[in-house]
Amino acid sequence: MNKITTTALAGAFALTGGLAQAADDVTLQLKWVTQAQFAGYYVALDKGFYEEEDLNVTIKPGGPDVAPAQVIAGGGADVVLDWMPSALASREKGLNLVNIAQPFKSSGMMLTCRKDTGITGPEDFAGKTLGVWFFGNEYPFLSWMSQLGLSTEGGDAGVTVLKQGFNVDPLLQEQAACISTMTYNEYWQVIDAGLDADDLITFKYEDMGVATLEDGMYVLEENLADPAFEDKMVRFVRASMKGWKWAEENPAEAAEIVLDNDATGAQTEKHQVRMMGEIAKLTAGSNGALDVADYERTVQTLLKGGSDPVITAAPTGAWTHAITDAALK
Repeated sequence: MNKITTTALAGAFALTGGLAQAADDVTLQLKWVTQAQFAGYYVALDKGFYEEEDLNVTIKPGGPDVAPAQVIAGGGADVVLDWMPSALASREKGLNLVNIAQPFKSSGMMLTCRKDTGITGPEDFAGKTLGVWFFGNEYPFLSWMSQLGLSTEGGDAGVTVLKQGFNVDPLLQEQAACISTMTYNEYWQVIDAGLDADDLITFKYEDMGVATLEDGMYVLEENLADPAFEDKMVRFVRASMKGWKWAEENPAEAAEIVLDNDATGAQTEKHQVRMMGEIAKLTAGSNGALDVADYERTVQTLLKGGSDPVITAAPTGAWTHAITDAALK
């Protein structure tokens, strides 16, 4: 009897000990489909960086029908990746998103134009049709046009806005003089489709002074009030940034890790390796902590969005250094 009792107690202690050491679950919602844009997170998962921090991380791909803000509002994720214009717009509408880390230091957004349309600079945009992504991605463009004094209602003195799908067809089919592209993705789709770099002229938002921050990590403000959740995010950010720095230093292998995680099989090695090289330029210079000057520039750009700005007042409480201060010390 004593032996049975002892054995049972030993089993009970082993069970409770195992439960005590169970990894903490974290669900991450990506802004877009599985690609090198998110390499740091897939690297952290593949290389065991999350496991080292006692985390069990699930990465959920995004897509054209996935809005990260809606996912986290519905309880479908602990942390989401989003562009700051979208996150700040959501915050002003009542969803208290907070930026806890900013791996992307620079913007990859630009307008890519055909030279045969006669465009040599922004002064030539008037009277032209320009392709623009919507669903929260249009705000930097609208702000830029406002600063240039160009109406977005068409006519010779303004620009005609073509609501662009997530492809480059309007430029290839000459439906638009310029389209929205990312330095790491759609620009190369144009090149692969047969247009030469010499046929194109690009205008990077970063160079035009209207860049806004992209791909930050956001959580719900109320969750940060829980010390256990805060601790979990500290470990998540630390492991994620370790993944990003590894990806920067090993772009080819990072691209392979992304491909291994692409359940759709839609991505190609050539495109992902090239994308990772471009992504590394955007994460370079960031240790994960939000640069307040970059944040302020983003806010000012969004407030200048003409008659219909994305935000109507400078937000408060939209970011915190608490997580990165703890994660990076």
